Amino acid sequence: MPPQKTVASFAEIRALLADLPGPDREAAAAAAEREGQLTKPPGALGRLEEFTSWLCAWQGKHPPSLDHPRVAVFAGNHGVAAQGVSAYPAAVTKQMVANFIAGGAAINQLCKALDADLRVHEMNLDRPTEDFTSGPAMSEEDCAHAIAYGMMAVEPGIDVLCLGEMGIANTASAAALCHALFGGQPRDWVGPGTGVVGEGLQRKIAAVGAGVKANPASLGDPLKALAALGGRELAAIAGAVLAARLARIPVVLDGYTSTAAAAVLHVLMPGLLDHCQVGHCSAEPAHAALCARIGKKPVLNLNMRLGEGTGAALAVMVMKGAVACHMGMATFAEAGVSGKDG
Repeated sequence: MPPQKTVASFAEIRALLADLPGPDREAAAAAAEREGQLTKPPGALGRLEEFTSWLCAWQGKHPPSLDHPRVAVFAGNHGVAAQGVSAYPAAVTKQMVANFIAGGAAINQLCKALDADLRVHEMNLDRPTEDFTSGPAMSEEDCAHAIAYGMMAVEPGIDVLCLGEMGIANTASAAALCHALFGGQPRDWVGPGTGVVGEGLQRKIAAVGAGVKANPASLGDPLKALAALGGRELAAIAGAVLAARLARIPVVLDGYTSTAAAAVLHVLMPGLLDHCQVGHCSAEPAHAALCARIGKKPVLNLNMRLGEGTGAALAVMVMKGAVACHMGMATFAEAGVSGKDG
């Protein structure tokens, strides 16, 4: 499980990368062996077979289980919202958190359908990050503490961890982070987010470009990029992904912002996201390009762009179907059905 000592610096975070567990290949092999005996042509269930093997590899067991999924939603406020980069005011972040707690949001309904545990983590909503167009959004210490907070959200007994977010202006933060990590032009990474169009979209593009120019140190170090251009909820998601890898818990990322947070770890150490799937391809235009950059094929593509972990929760429903088929189907021998060779 995650270290009990709270990390307080980037050096301590980097030190955790020295001994990351890998997949359990014996469990994955057991899944493949059973898959080959089930009453269907090889590969007939497509990616469902991949998901079962992936779950076994990262849960370290066969059969896999999805009885205890958790959805963790991290919420933070952003100083760059003052640049008019969102269609909604920053006050909506706290209002939506209240809606999550009251059970009125989309993610609440999906968690009920999935029988998932929902945890909502408020990241100091009364103290937004600094406006990154004029300097770093967070200090290293603030960012490291947010990463540590996310790490502590990973607890024993979770079968799969879905990571979502809520934060007005956080798609601007995600876009700036991707621009720093992967280059290109600001407009390559900027989309409508909550519905910004026209002049508002141009302000958002300009803010992303200004943010990277105002924080040149962000171009050489992914953790410094996270501090300079990210938000507390993005840092917490990165921390949760890292802690889940240390605990060998499979992770399903939600949309653009969650994937951008995780991409920091991919740049820091290629392969660090092997225990992660991307739940859905967001309608946010840059998400498909981001997934390609980190080598991930989203589970679903439903033209969604809500956040909150909704796409990740839906993806786990698909994975539950994969596990049900893997464990519930009869083998050729059990069903008395002739296999491919007779």
